[in-house]
Amino acid sequence: MTLPVLYTFRRCPYAMRARLALLSSGANCECREIRLSEKPAAMLDVSPKGTVPVLVLSEGHVINQSLDIMKWALSHSDPEHWLKNARYDLIERNDTLFKYHLDHYKYATRHQSDPHHHRQEAFRILLDLEKILNITPFLNGADFGLTDAAIAPFIRQFFATDSVWFATQNIPRLQTWLTDFISSHRFEQIMHRFSPWQPDDAPVFLRNDVSNR
Repeated sequence: MTLPVLYTFRRCPYAMRARLALLSSGANCECREIRLSEKPAAMLDVSPKGTVPVLVLSEGHVINQSLDIMKWALSHSDPEHWLKNARYDLIERNDTLFKYHLDHYKYATRHQSDPHHHRQEAFRILLDLEKILNITPFLNGADFGLTDAAIAPFIRQFFATDSVWFATQNIPRLQTWLTDFISSHRFEQIMHRFSPWQPDDAPVFLRNDVSNR
């Protein structure tokens, strides 16, 4: 039986959250790390838009939106109940307003933007997340779930832009939530460093390779 194939890039937050959901679901799929500067023809043939992640299912169907990959994986198997209590409103705001300000903060030179303005606007959204985490330990509720997995890679990117500044802000719940995520075995697994895929490479797998290589 042909396994699904995931085209991914280690540091991309969209690809991170796809890998998180595939890992949680237990889905067995081939993992193909790409170079953004040398996107493989095999990926571009199935998804000409050229962004990751891209999941090619065994019957040839292609899913090229990260949230759709997460939903696909968890609809087949959701042993940790990630879909329960999922906050799609928070994910939507993350993927639109927060991502906009994050990009204009992190890549201010590219966008010719005021990084301090966009950092402050993004931080307003983090303050709302802090309020949620004052009530429940996770954005999804009592346990880590889809909402946390979909948003955490982007908060990590915001944090990494100026970690010293981030550490001085009065958001202790969010800081702990992010630290716990980054230091988790789950994060270690999805951030395993694969060599960029070549067509003649033997398959490598998301779930097994962390312990086997």
